[in-house]
Amino acid sequence: MKSTQNYKGAPYITTLLSTSLWTFYGLLKPAILIVTVNGAGAIFQLTYVTIFLVYATRDKKIKTARLVAILNVGFLGAVIAVTILAMHGGLRITFVGVLCAALTIGMYAAPLSAMKLVIQTKSVEYMPFFLSFFLFLNGGVWSVYALLVKDYYIGVPNAFGFVLGSAQLILYMVYRKKAAAMIEEKGSVHIDAKDGVEIMPAKGDEEAGSLKNRSLAEEKTKSLPKPSVDRQHSLKNLTKTLSLGAYELLQHSSWANDAV
Repeated sequence: MKSTQNYKGAPYITTLLSTSLWTFYGLLKPAILIVTVNGAGAIFQLTYVTIFLVYATRDKKIKTARLVAILNVGFLGAVIAVTILAMHGGLRITFVGVLCAALTIGMYAAPLSAMKLVIQTKSVEYMPFFLSFFLFLNGGVWSVYALLVKDYYIGVPNAFGFVLGSAQLILYMVYRKKAAAMIEEKGSVHIDAKDGVEIMPAKGDEEAGSLKNRSLAEEKTKSLPKPSVDRQHSLKNLTKTLSLGAYELLQHSSWANDAV
């Protein structure tokens, strides 16, 4: 297709920033698991951003490139420079850890707008199941890891993500059942006289009812008696006879007047 269509580059750019910061945090700690997982994530996100820049329209390319320059080059470079040049010891871990935790909480909080839309529309169309499921899974796994290594900078944001992912899954199950129930209620066409509730007809039932009414109307039309040819002919003769009788009567009366 070679087109970005209506997709936006901001999610890929912010995720690239997050994984890059976590990779830097893992190098400072040091923690091999954090470095490998987030380093791989940073490579994937960099690939996505590159593909987006290649196939995006000119306006999107300019906006995306500007955002990459600000966040992934300027901001990330400033954080690394300040951390290495101006900080020492445990202060480095604290500074980078707080930044990573805040950014991760912001990314986990982003789907809150989708949850609000699901509640308003009572539809799970705008909240994909697998996205919510992996949000739940990712938050849960990293929360367990944080408890094992006693790392609050990893534990707090991922515990928040675990709770948020659980809430999304609950919403998905609730409103998916409601949507299925609403579809089933639209299956028949009748008016309940007891409750006074009108149930909308399904499309197939409506077409069948219209065909049935049409066939009944055609049968009634066919059953009506049609005037025969003989009856029409006799009626014409009667009209002609009456008109001739009146003409002869007028003619006779004129003769009588002439005679007088």
